[in-house]
Amino acid sequence: MNQRTSDRLLLIEKVLILKSLSIFRDTPENILADLAPLMEEEEYEKDTLVFKEGEIGDCMFIIYRGTIRIHKEATILAELGEKEVFGELSLLDAETRSASATCVSDCTLFRINQEPFYELIDTRPEIARGFIKILCKRLRAQNERSVQRPN
Repeated sequence: MNQRTSDRLLLIEKVLILKSLSIFRDTPENILADLAPLMEEEEYEKDTLVFKEGEIGDCMFIIYRGTIRIHKEATILAELGEKEVFGELSLLDAETRSASATCVSDCTLFRINQEPFYELIDTRPEIARGFIKILCKRLRAQNERSVQRPN
């Protein structure tokens, strides 16, 4: 198989990964094909800190393989697995990270950086709509948890 065919298959695989994520579920494949080349594959070993609370964020991550713990110091906020995303707020603004992310196991992650993402949503607003939907869903879930906490 020549290099061009192998690159093409990789693009198709990345599109399928993106399509499997709730954030992009309703985004057409041809638009995801524009986003897929922005995905940079990175390998991390167990117990590696991916990013630290308080750092300036400029990318988001997609978990392809492994488990990630989202935490504030020793308090665990979430454990995320395959086909989940984290750090996505940093694609929309360059504020500090609200929590840390550490590998619970060896992980393969796809990183999407903010600047090329901004360039893409200028021409593909459907991608931004996917983000808005998932962020609204998370905000509603957080509001529900706040209401359910005893005073």
